[in-house]
Order: sequence, then structure tokens, then C-alpha cells
Amino acid sequence: MILVLGGTADSRMVVRELKKAGYPVMVSVVSHYGGALASGESPDEVLIQALDAGKLTELLRGLKIRAVVDATHPYARNISAMALRICQELGVKYLRFSRPGASLPEHPLITIATGYPEAAEAAARTGEVVFLTTGSKTLEVFTEVAGRLERKIIARVLPDPQVIEKCLKLGLQPGQIIAMQGPFSKELNKAMFQQTGARVVVTKESGHVGGVDAKVEAALELAIPVVVIARPEEENQGLYKTVTKIIGAIREGRID
Repeated sequence: MILVLGGTADSRMVVRELKKAGYPVMVSVVSHYGGALASGESPDEVLIQALDAGKLTELLRGLKIRAVVDATHPYARNISAMALRICQELGVKYLRFSRPGASLPEHPLITIATGYPEAAEAAARTGEVVFLTTGSKTLEVFTEVAGRLERKIIARVLPDPQVIEKCLKLGLQPGQIIAMQGPFSKELNKAMFQQTGARVVVTKESGHVGGVDAKVEAALELAIPVVVIARPEEENQGLYKTVTKIIGAIREGRID
């Protein structure tokens, strides 16, 4: 059995290709919404649970997992580091799928931030209406700064009840929440930015798969500043850029 650490469009593609290659696959996600999306690729099993070190260790041992394909988000560094460490301890093959980055233009309206706090401060000091496309996990970082500097947040998040509940608990009103599954076209991004009166856009450098190029192009065409959160550095160990190479590595290891 191969375990795919999922929750992204990348992970669904990985599951689909592994199944085509004839491998039994379990995919792990943290939400029921993510589970519903993953189920569309017909894995052998979907596990809906946030994994800590103990749970992941128990899972790998109990099901005799032969390989872990880490297809989590490029910014989910904690789970990736934990998975690599535990796989090394247990002698389980670890393969990290890393989506290609995007080539962003050099432009006076683009600011690169090295983390969420820096991005929150930069955005709040740039415009009165901050359009967030960074998801819900770090939303409180932005709402704290926005509250302190009297800025309005527009949060584009997944249409998941728990996510909506978090937005409301952090003080966002319904008119400040856009709950949609991306990625989005440049045209749709432009329409949203215009409709909400966005004065600055915040995004992660999530590559073409994450739609970062469409967001940046839309914002620049409207002369709206963009704050881009730089992608964290990834270790080269177990790093693969294509699913084909992942399947090749699994075959070479005689994993079944």
C-alpha cells in the first residue's frame, strides 16, 4: 500500500496516476471536503484525519505502508518535515512531489514577503482593502494586523463549513468571505478584485497549479499592488518534479 499525503490538486493527480499504474493507494486528508475531492480519484481508502507524529507512525506500522508520497501544499513544511523524519526512522520510502514554481515578472507593484507576518504588514500598509488568496490556516495573522491598522479583509477561502466558521469567528462579515474552489482564470480574478474594491492582493507563490500567475496578471492589469509570499526552501532528499519519476522510483524499489 502506498500512502499519499493529500489535500491538494497535485495529490489527486498523484493518486490518479498511481492507480493507473496498478498500485493500491490510501490518501490522507484533513477535512471532509478534501476527502470528497480525493474520493473522485477512486483511491482504495481515504483517511480523513489530521496526522501528528504518533498517528503517522502508527499508520505506517499498522498498515505496513511501503512508500509515502508527500503531495501536500508547498507551504505545509511542518507535515513534510515530520513525514520525512518518520519515514527515515521506520525505513519507509519517502517521495516528495514538488509542483513547479511560477516565473513572476519584476514589477514595481509586486512585493515579495518571506512569511505571513511580513506579508500581512506589507499588505495592510499598502491598501485599505486587502484581498487574501492565501487560504484560512493563517487568516488570523492578517485579521490581527488589519484590525490594528483599520483595514478591511476580503478572504477567498474553500467552501468548507469549518473554514466559514473560522472566518466568522475572526470577525469577518458574510460580505468579506468568498467561498469558492480555485484555481480561477485571470478574468474571474479581475472581476472579483473589481467587485470587492480590492486595493492590494496577497497570494502565495503556489505555481501555475495554484493559479498564482492568473492572480498576479489580473491584479497588474488593474494596477493593484500584489504581495507574494515566497515559497519555502525544500530539501532535495526525495524530491520529484513529476509523477512519472515518482512511479519510476517506486518501481525501482520493488514496492507493491
